[in-house]
Amino acid sequence: MRTPDEPVLTPSQLNSLARNALEDMFSDIQVEGEIGNLARPSSGHLYFTLKDERAQVRCALFKPKSQRLDFQPKDGTRVIVHGRISLYEPRGDYQLIADGMTLAGEGELRRQLELLRQKLQAEGLFDPRNKQTLPRFVRRLAVITSPSGAAVRDVISVISRRFPLVAIDLIPVQVQGVTAPGQIREALQWADASRRYDVILLTRGGGSLEDLWAFNDESLVRAIAVAQTPTVSAVGHESDTTLADFAADVRAATPSAAAELITPASGDLAIRVDAAMRRLSQRNRHGLDLARRHLDQVERRLSATSPLSRFKSMRERADAVWARITYRRAMENNERLTRLRQLRARLMANHPGGLPGELRARSDTALHRLSESTGRLMRLRLQRLQGLGRTLHAISPLATVDRGYALLQDSAGKLVVSVEQVATGDSLNAKVSDGTLFLRITGTEKLP
Repeated sequence: MRTPDEPVLTPSQLNSLARNALEDMFSDIQVEGEIGNLARPSSGHLYFTLKDERAQVRCALFKPKSQRLDFQPKDGTRVIVHGRISLYEPRGDYQLIADGMTLAGEGELRRQLELLRQKLQAEGLFDPRNKQTLPRFVRRLAVITSPSGAAVRDVISVISRRFPLVAIDLIPVQVQGVTAPGQIREALQWADASRRYDVILLTRGGGSLEDLWAFNDESLVRAIAVAQTPTVSAVGHESDTTLADFAADVRAATPSAAAELITPASGDLAIRVDAAMRRLSQRNRHGLDLARRHLDQVERRLSATSPLSRFKSMRERADAVWARITYRRAMENNERLTRLRQLRARLMANHPGGLPGELRARSDTALHRLSESTGRLMRLRLQRLQGLGRTLHAISPLATVDRGYALLQDSAGKLVVSVEQVATGDSLNAKVSDGTLFLRITGTEKLP
């Protein structure tokens, strides 16, 4: 029961007392929640509810404060609202009068990330024209990552399977936490300055935006952009993207994908070696065909011009031409064989296991076949030339002279084949097998 001295309050008085009490008790608070029922009247004020799983509170952000926001609020955005509690006396509703609002958790991180990305992009750090291409064959690779993560195991596994000749140097760093950006940057700068590596790989497994935040560090991104050594970034899973991915020369979706981009498959290398062997064999055959055609031309010229005075010189020229062709073909074949052997030796020297067994056997077999084929062709051509020489000698006038005959020539060197070509008193030269006889005509007799 009410006592006589207790005051009786009107609704207005009660609401005024409640407003004063709320404003005194909650004059400077922060509340985190999700925006709902967002309204933007023409006045420029913002009205919305801030809610969690079990409750909600009405909020108001008036025009002067709302114009200072650096993001666009929308339903579903999780925010932290700073302000005070007040009560609207005419209806008895209390609300949070906000004087500031920021994104909460990952939303704030994404906002910061987008602002930094726009800044660095405007400076040209992500320009594709500044990207370097990866070398065709990587001999030494620097992997900057956590030594205990799954990423390094995936990289080593893929490279060992595809191209085991690559030397992998692991540079251990922390990949998340406060000290991670500095460690990664220092490792990158050291590897780049050492000039020991053909490629530098920065990698780690997947995670939340906060887990990957070290790879969004501005100083690290700038170090990646100015590195002289080609860089590959493989941070997180396929859907994860960091600023390191934009700055690197090549971005890979996963650590395993990065390892495949960096190395060729050993099977592809074997195919290229086989193709080189085929091209070498074709060039040898082509060269031998050219030599054969040239020899045929020499043979035809020798057959067409058979005077005794030119026979010896033509035969010597043919011998010289064939000798030069034989020598040049042999030298070219030896040079190509030497280069192939050097390539195989270099590949074997870069890995304790040498070339894969199948590739090495195929290379040895091809070299052996090529060497035997070249030698056999050379012997056949030499035998053919020697046979040709014997044939030409058998049909030449010199062979007739060797059998006791003589060749008569007048003082001009013209062959004498008729008594009508000479007169009594003329001088003649008689060529025999071992020299020349000088004769004088004392008389002639023509056969009836």
